[in-house]
Formats: sequence, C-alpha cells, structure tokens
Amino acid sequence: MGATFIITLREAFEAFLVLGIVYSYLDRIGARLHFHWVTWGGILGLVASLCLGVAVGMLSGPLVDLGPDLIGLVVIFGAVILLTWHGWWMRQHAREIKGDLQRRIDTARATQRFWIVGLIAFTAVFREGAETVLFLWGLLAQAAITRGWGTALGGVLGITGAAGLGWAIFRGGRRISLPRFFAITTGLILLLAAGLFSTGVGRLQGLGWLPMTSPVWDTSAVLDDRSLVGSFLGGLVGYRARPTAAEVIAYVAYIVVAGLLIFRARRPSSVDRDQGTTAGHAPARA
Repeated sequence: MGATFIITLREAFEAFLVLGIVYSYLDRIGARLHFHWVTWGGILGLVASLCLGVAVGMLSGPLVDLGPDLIGLVVIFGAVILLTWHGWWMRQHAREIKGDLQRRIDTARATQRFWIVGLIAFTAVFREGAETVLFLWGLLAQAAITRGWGTALGGVLGITGAAGLGWAIFRGGRRISLPRFFAITTGLILLLAAGLFSTGVGRLQGLGWLPMTSPVWDTSAVLDDRSLVGSFLGGLVGYRARPTAAEVIAYVAYIVVAGLLIFRARRPSSVDRDQGTTAGHAPARA
C-alpha cells in the first residue's frame, strides 16, 4: 500500500498541478469562459487512463500465459527504467513547466484556438495516468501475493492527498515548497525503484540466469517480509528479510548510480538563465 500511495500521490499531484496552473492563468487573463476546455480535457484524460488500465489488465492474462517469469521481469525492469527517467526529467525541467504552459496558453489566446488548453489538460492527465498504470503494474509483478484492497486504498489515499495539496497551493497555501515536495517524493521513488531492481535481480537468480548466493542476513525473526508491516516496507523501500548478496549489491548500486544521475547539480534552465540575465542587468542599489 505504501508504494501505491507514493506513486499515486506524486503522479496525481503533477496532473493537479498542471490543471491548477492552467485554470489560474486563464483566470488571470480574463478567460474564465474557456474553463470548460480544461475541464473536459481533464475528464477525457482520466477516462483514457482508466481505459488503458483496463486494457493492461486484459492483456496481462494472455501475456503471462506466454511466460509469466519472462513477462514479470520485463515489467519490473521496464518500471525501473520509467521511474528513473521520470525522476530525472522532473528534476531537470520542473521549474520550466509553469512558464511553458503560460506560453502555450498565450499562443492559444492569440490564435483564438482555446481547444489547445483542453489538449494540454488531456495530455497532462493521460500522461500521469498512463505512468501510474505502468508503475503499479510493475509493483504488482514484484509482489508474490497482491493485496487488492491495500493497493486500492493506497491509490485512493494518494489521489486524495494530491487533490488536497493542489487545492492548498492554489487557494492560499503557497508556502508549501514544491521543490521540497518533489525532492522528497523523488527520493522515495528512488528507493522504490531500487527495490524493484533488486527484486528483478533476485528473480534472475531464481531462474538460474545469475548464480545463486546465500542470504547476507536473516531478519525474518524480527520482521518477516511476508507480514503486514514487512510487505508494506517491501513495496515502499524494497525491504527483504533474507536478501542475497546479488540483491544487496543491486540495491546499493542502483541507489548510487540513479542518485547521482537524478540529484547531481541540475543544469541551468532557460528560467534560471533569464533570471540570471535580469539580475546581471539590474541597477545597483545605493
């Protein structure tokens, strides 16, 4: 449930953030009349995401019949790649999102093609919804026994939390630090992806594609990874009661490599360059 909560919180908040920016900017330029484009775009994006989820569920059965172990590995490592790319992209471009959206809305206003804002809303909601579907599929492929109600509850709590944060930001709670929020959730997603990567390596060992090694430690007497708390931590941060050396090495290696990739010094964005130029030409104060 913990991993589902983090994923849905992050993805849903990004969608709510884009919708909030679009609504706010349309209100600022006196274009509230065109709110309906945003609303319908968001609704269609949500419907398309749900349809994708149904399609993935329908395809998962036949695909697993073709080779459950192989399909599970592809899903797990695919989710790791997507999570890593998503964290890197948001780290590089998060500060440019607002300015880019406003420029696109200005273009729509100048050309009187306000359906473009509906397309922006649809793209934002569908993109985040599609990523959520794929990420959760990877989590389900990781779990030996899935708890449907726990997964559903985590998703509902994540969406509710994202809606609350979005409402707070655009209704006066601007003291909420977006960079801090994205940094914290990116760190949690990094741990989640490390757990998935370690699980994939463990499955490769189980299939005989990598040499099997003895467990490095055994904490099952203290916290079994099949218990409620253990499975929660397993889904959230990749906890294993009896990990092999290869699983531990894979987990640590992923944290180091992906952490350096995502949290290294962010390249200067166009927003940063513009701010630097403005500051450089600002008149000196007496």
